[in-house]
Amino acid sequence: MYEAARINAVVELVNSFQDTWKTSKPLPTDVIINKYFKQRRYVGSKDRGAIAEIAYFVIRNYSKLDWYANLCKQQSTARIIVIAALLLHYKKKLPDIHNFFNGEKFFPAKLSESEGKAAKQLENQDIINDLMPDHIKYDYPQWLEQQLKDSLGENWQDELLALNKEATVDLRANTLLTTRDELLEKLRAENYEVEPTPFSPIGIRMQTRSPIFTSSYFKQGFFEMQDEGSQLVSLLLDAKSGEKVIDFCAGAGGKTLAIAASMKNKGRILAWDNSAHRLDQMADRLKRARVDNVQKRVIESENDDFLKRHKGSADKVIVDAPCSGSGTWRRNPDLKWHFKAENLANIMDTQERILESAARLVKVGGKLLYITCSILQSENESQVEAFLEKNKNFRVATSDELCFNIPAHAIIREGMFKFTPYRTGTDGFFASLLQRF
Repeated sequence: MYEAARINAVVELVNSFQDTWKTSKPLPTDVIINKYFKQRRYVGSKDRGAIAEIAYFVIRNYSKLDWYANLCKQQSTARIIVIAALLLHYKKKLPDIHNFFNGEKFFPAKLSESEGKAAKQLENQDIINDLMPDHIKYDYPQWLEQQLKDSLGENWQDELLALNKEATVDLRANTLLTTRDELLEKLRAENYEVEPTPFSPIGIRMQTRSPIFTSSYFKQGFFEMQDEGSQLVSLLLDAKSGEKVIDFCAGAGGKTLAIAASMKNKGRILAWDNSAHRLDQMADRLKRARVDNVQKRVIESENDDFLKRHKGSADKVIVDAPCSGSGTWRRNPDLKWHFKAENLANIMDTQERILESAARLVKVGGKLLYITCSILQSENESQVEAFLEKNKNFRVATSDELCFNIPAHAIIREGMFKFTPYRTGTDGFFASLLQRF
């Protein structure tokens, strides 16, 4: 595929992104990209990778590209946004832009006069401009500015820059079937470039991107794709063989699978969610991983009458709460642009209700693990503090009660942990382990 044809594909994708952002229920970036390629099976894997890389760069840096379009007195059309990305980041020259946008078959249409003037103005500029306000320079919603700065502390610029970079590809060794060291050897024998993750004792990081799901060991259930941060917060639960564990917001089962491996497939895991679709996605994963101690159930809400049967009976309860997803911006950069203040207020109310409901399931001496993939204090520390104020029969677990050593820079206070791309090289996660007494 010619480079200009790839660029034309990016323009078409950015058009789709802009269209979906105008709707009440915008589609995620990865869904749009996957649908685009599914309809164009003739596009080869290298071309797909190159097109997706530019498309994701555009989404991650959309506010800067939009700022430059306004600087050039241009509407932020998909064409102008892509032209800006090519000149500002990929350091293409004006003749390159004219060659790409030449109107030939499968190539973008020729530049208009105004587009040509804008391209000339943008040539040799840097993507970060000193005149940009912070929310443009670091690509975050302006309404979240103070919350982000308060939540991330003195290193907020570094944190936001790290959140705007491409995410790592991490795998979790399924310890029901193998060890990390054995899996490393197996994957290297298949010519994958892999290394141990720095913090998770069961994690593997891919050094180069390659189609890992074609590995025979994936098909045999030897590993799952899971960010190292997600592995670490799952390990915090310290689920043991024979225990009763409730995964209150199980989703598609990433943490459920990790917990099952910790329990050596012995005991009971009750995986609940209010979405049958999400729970259905778990079935194939459980079968492939050879996990058979999970019982799935769709619940109507955090107040479902079914929950009363399990009051005070669980050794461990994990709450992977619905949240803003701000800790996953490097994987889901579109979330930044269609998550609103009213969404945050609604989610915080939901988090409070779920935490209260889940706490009733924990038996005396049992533990409750509260997790979000958010970097915002309002969804994290503030929620736990409010919960502890109302529930005097719970306390935070101390560091010497943890089952493994948490990186010191991930401990924000006793019993509360924050993982971020800047601190730990992971997605953004918050976790707090609480014990009932």
